[in-house]
Amino acid sequence: MQFEVWAPQAGRVTLRCDGATRALERDPQREGWWRADAEAHDGSRYGFALDDGPVLPDPRSRRQPDGPDGLSAVVDHGRYAWRTEWAGRPLPGAVLYELHVGTYTREGTLDAAAERLGHLVELGVTHVELMPLCPFPGRHGWGYEGVSLWAVHEPYGGPEALKRFVDRAHELGLGVVLDVVHNHLGPSGNHLPAFGPYFTDTHHTPWGSAVNLDAPGSDEVRAYLLGSALAWLRDYRIDGLRLDAVHALADTRAYTFLEELSTAVDALGAELGRPLFLIAESDLNDPRLITAREEGGLGLHAQWNDDFHHALHTALTGESQGYYGDFARAPLAAVARTLTGGYFHDGTYSTFRGRHHGRPLDRTRVGAHRLLGYSQTHDQVGNRALGDRLAATLSPGLVACAATLTLTAPFTPMLFMGEEWAAGTPWQFFTDHTDPELAEAVRRGRRREFAAHGWAEEDVPDPQDPATRDRSCLDWTEPDREPHARVLDWYRALIALRHAQADLTDPDLADTKVAHDEHQRWLAFRRGDVRVAVNLSKEPAAIPLGPRHARVLAAWEPVEAPGADGVLHLPGESCVVLLQS
Repeated sequence: MQFEVWAPQAGRVTLRCDGATRALERDPQREGWWRADAEAHDGSRYGFALDDGPVLPDPRSRRQPDGPDGLSAVVDHGRYAWRTEWAGRPLPGAVLYELHVGTYTREGTLDAAAERLGHLVELGVTHVELMPLCPFPGRHGWGYEGVSLWAVHEPYGGPEALKRFVDRAHELGLGVVLDVVHNHLGPSGNHLPAFGPYFTDTHHTPWGSAVNLDAPGSDEVRAYLLGSALAWLRDYRIDGLRLDAVHALADTRAYTFLEELSTAVDALGAELGRPLFLIAESDLNDPRLITAREEGGLGLHAQWNDDFHHALHTALTGESQGYYGDFARAPLAAVARTLTGGYFHDGTYSTFRGRHHGRPLDRTRVGAHRLLGYSQTHDQVGNRALGDRLAATLSPGLVACAATLTLTAPFTPMLFMGEEWAAGTPWQFFTDHTDPELAEAVRRGRRREFAAHGWAEEDVPDPQDPATRDRSCLDWTEPDREPHARVLDWYRALIALRHAQADLTDPDLADTKVAHDEHQRWLAFRRGDVRVAVNLSKEPAAIPLGPRHARVLAAWEPVEAPGADGVLHLPGESCVVLLQS
């Protein structure tokens, strides 16, 4: 087989494969590339030595059996016999479920997670969104410090396990989305700088030098990232990618990497004959990100909408620290603003940033399904000092209100694993760095970060302590007992309604009408013939819905439809969904 590597600064490159050594030759057709033919098969171990340096793993390695610093292994994707003919599942009308393989089950593997997919089918979700799978140091971690962007973390099961997971998901009718990280790599196990200018000091990020998207050599770096993204979609039959923190992609070129990526993904989808999509994480509130390319946008298919989360979280908890401060002055008004306009900051002044932020969403060109709405995510739970979920401090009734607003809002809803039964387990920040100095730096930095906000350092869990990961694993005995079982039934009922009522998947933001009372803490909105009302107060609320006939579709507490006066009497910390006759 042919081995090749981009190493433009090397004077010579040597292949070490299954104990044999072979010199690579310069590729006359591609500047900076080296190539050689050598005997190899699926599983062959190999690496490249540059000049007189050590043998390093292949930047495009498909497998790292011994971790990021070990030799690469050849993967023959044609060996896997796919069981499922899969036509794909598009994003419009979807309900996503964010899942971390390492804590979804105690075993922490893709095969163990696949055995629990039946739960998601019964729940009614349509797509599983896997947190990053690329190799990282140690066994357990969030996955955002991965390297080898074409490979699968070996402790999760490696490439074959991911194919089995996707195959099983598709058998059950579930799409699979993968979280990929292009804005930084490593730091541990990142050997890319030895091969070429994968990073640049032209820009700096919170992780150091930026990934090189616009400096000399950036053509090949962009091709590296594009090739990795398309490989997940093609070789593993993934349905969509979630792009981590695209606002951290420093890119001044006229034809941006994100536009190039969206163009390539759309072309691959047309070639494969199934829908593929890209979901961005972005805090820019820039609608051009999710506007079609032919209309001057970048052509990504959706983005996470943190503004909806922040407004909802503030309304539920009363928290006002940090970025919640912008939403805390009138939290229900903030929820209403996102329900009708998508963004809260759409050119408004942000006190947290000390400047104006965002720009308005054109509701005639951008459907609401292009914004993901959620009450909890790995970020919003795991980046709290104790990793506490909403259920740790809120009543089951308020948890039900959060679910109602998330699953009946105009956005594409996303759940974070365990949320659907108000999991009693936290989800904390954990690492397994094998470098003692890096491990200590992460431990110390985490505790100092929260000490600045009044936390005692000893109260912040040690990321390196295995018990921190163990505490974060879901407890699969909870869904069968109260109050978890009741919350789970509520989530199932709401998702079933979302699938059954066409008005709940209507992407027209302009058709959503909202009323609220900040003092009495109730909010109601209309989407077509569907009426939704939540009461966040402990006291009953009289909510004027208007003199219209309606029937109750689902209610957290027993409630009657509005009478002739059009007033809904809703118990405290409760919610209801009604259908206009």
